Amino acid sequence: MITLTDPAASKVGELLAAEGADDLALRVAVRPGGCSGFSYEMFFDGDIAVEDTTAEYVDGTVRVVVDPASAQLLEGATLDYKDGLEESGFAINNPNAQRTCGCGQSFS
Repeated sequence: MITLTDPAASKVGELLAAEGADDLALRVAVRPGGCSGFSYEMFFDGDIAVEDTTAEYVDGTVRVVVDPASAQLLEGATLDYKDGLEESGFAINNPNAQRTCGCGQSFS
């Protein structure tokens, strides 16, 4: 299961609050495609399946869900958020990735 850093959990909480969507969770998934073989996908989702893995952050106000197939590829991964001049946005650090592309959005 992917872990959120404190800055990432806070930003997800801000985005959920801005949407006014307390019933949604952040879904992190891995899909075939991208220039290295797999690509990451993140979106807010209200359709949580029984077999999904769920984690809660920020006193239970932020939920993250991952489907079983993606969970295997995201085991030990970390989702971080940076807001600086040189780097900004979400980034996934995945120890399972043997190779990544230059944009950081796909891996193999």
